[in-house]
Amino acid sequence: MRFNAQRTTVVAATIVLMLSAGDSPVSAKVETIRGTLVDKACFERNPKNIGQQHVDRPIDECAMACAKYGLPLAVRTADGKLYQVVGDLTAKRNAQIFPHVTFMVEATGEITTDEEGGLQIAATSVKPLGK
Repeated sequence: MRFNAQRTTVVAATIVLMLSAGDSPVSAKVETIRGTLVDKACFERNPKNIGQQHVDRPIDECAMACAKYGLPLAVRTADGKLYQVVGDLTAKRNAQIFPHVTFMVEATGEITTDEEGGLQIAATSVKPLGK
């Protein structure tokens, strides 16, 4: 019996592709979520960081500064889930959504997960729920 490395590689690659095809999402689900728009990095450091002033930070308006700088923003829902806002609304350093940081918002868009399993919303709309 003769070993054919090239043929074995092709067969193995085909099997891997077939098995991984089942893990692919069919389509993202469009949802509307409500929650507080937060500075994602600071919130992940300390869940108390939902306002302008953050725990252990000397900057008075840390959330607004980070949002204007273009750092990721996320919607923290009442059930504790954190959805990073991605897509066109985050263009130009969050220009369309940074005024709503630290306020309650309603965001609509496709819900997906990133490579690490974190939730994301490709928001087509982010509306304030009252300031």
